[in-house]
Amino acid sequence: MFQLKYNKMSVKILHIDSNHPVLWNQLEEAGFENHADFKSSKEEIEAKIQDYNGIVIRSRFKIDKVFLDKAINLQFIARVGAGLESIDCDYAETKGIHLIAAPEGNRNAVAEHSLGVILSLFNNLNQADAEVKAGQWNRESNRGHELDGKTVGIIGYGNMGKAFAKKLRGFETDVLCYDILENVGDENAKQVSLQELQKRADVLSLHLPWTPQTDKMVNAAFINAFEKPFWIINTSRGKNIVTADLVEAMKIKKVLGAGLDVLEYEKLSFETLFQDKNTPEAFQYLLEAKNVLLTPHIAGWTFESHERLAQVIVNKIKAVYA
Repeated sequence: MFQLKYNKMSVKILHIDSNHPVLWNQLEEAGFENHADFKSSKEEIEAKIQDYNGIVIRSRFKIDKVFLDKAINLQFIARVGAGLESIDCDYAETKGIHLIAAPEGNRNAVAEHSLGVILSLFNNLNQADAEVKAGQWNRESNRGHELDGKTVGIIGYGNMGKAFAKKLRGFETDVLCYDILENVGDENAKQVSLQELQKRADVLSLHLPWTPQTDKMVNAAFINAFEKPFWIINTSRGKNIVTADLVEAMKIKKVLGAGLDVLEYEKLSFETLFQDKNTPEAFQYLLEAKNVLLTPHIAGWTFESHERLAQVIVNKIKAVYA
């Protein structure tokens, strides 16, 4: 990490999204000058971005080449979240702009959410709850599975994957991980090839960024390479899965159930999904399937992670100007 030789007292930061007050207050206490604009359009922000040295953003819009060319005095971009896919990182780096993210801030939240999804799917908790509330007492059709003795495969063994593997230590499971980086396995997960993971896994959990390499990675060929029927959990990015292929695999019970916190059809801002009136056929299947659990991109969205993300960003901004 490089260090910028600027006086932080002269650093003007534009906050484009609201965040936990810790972020604003601690930056102010450290001598930075905060400004907020949560409503202006991307074009309106571009018209004044030359006045700022830093941006704090969640996912309101994409920071592309056009934006970066207008941000002539920008020293850093801080995204209050795990990934930087909404930013043209390569172009920003050519301009010497420091990029900051906070995957440490919500990794525990994502891990707990992933575990909760698996347990809910295995034990039909959502389905059983809905049936009882509707006056139905169906015990046999809600007979569950135990996580004990299963093999859990984690693809993407960074902050999120490692945190999830740690949560699994209380269960008698074999945990495997696959990652493009070598030697990332630890006491909580054995690193294996993708082929071995596909051979052995009963559960697949995705903890990947969205990149050209991971886009549409989970397609028909990927799914069919698994030796056993399996459950799939996705708390990473929706476009890492081809939904139509997933649905076809569920119809033939190659995929036994799916817990999806993210969907292929999400908008980049992650703020809404139901804008289009024409629901894709595959999405309609997910909405109706009893063995599918859907949540609105909230795996890392806890009260605790809200504050923790802000604190991580504050610490990293201050470290740039140390």
